[in-house]
Amino acid sequence: MPLTHRKDLGLLALRLGAGGVLLAHGSQKLFGWFGGAGIAGTARGMEQMGFTPGRESAIAAGLGEAGGGVLLALGLATPAAGAAAAGAMAGAAAVHAPAGFFAQSGGFEYPALLGFVAAGLGLSGPGRFSLDHATGHRLDRPATVVMAFALSAAAATVVLSRRAATLAAAEASDPDRDADSRTA
Repeated sequence: MPLTHRKDLGLLALRLGAGGVLLAHGSQKLFGWFGGAGIAGTARGMEQMGFTPGRESAIAAGLGEAGGGVLLALGLATPAAGAAAAGAMAGAAAVHAPAGFFAQSGGFEYPALLGFVAAGLGLSGPGRFSLDHATGHRLDRPATVVMAFALSAAAATVVLSRRAATLAAAEASDPDRDADSRTA
């Protein structure tokens, strides 16, 4: 098997694996599948974690994960898919950051890994076994990569800055507030 085909198979495996996991997580948020809370429950959780408004935050996170996951798995609009999923995972990593790095202590290891894999796929491209390849890479151009990651980084910065301000305001109004509520 030629080396290029092995790389393409590797990219396909990464896309299917990461895309499937992201789709499952987003489906929990959007539809309540796989034991998830659905929009209403996720919205309440988002509010508790400092993401306001909760419903819009739940929809955005769910779409970033599920939509990014489906597109990554298909290898369609791969730069936008990778950037959207990475942006959603930046929010998840921020929630888990106070618990440290490792997942067994509630840390950000898992969302960071998903975010880095999604970003890596968005930057590297989907490989031959993809819809982007089949469509002549119409949605996978260098300008798309730059625009998708710039927009995702800007959106994540705004969302995380707003969350930090919301948490600071809540802390100021209730100094005895339990710090564990930040990772609800």
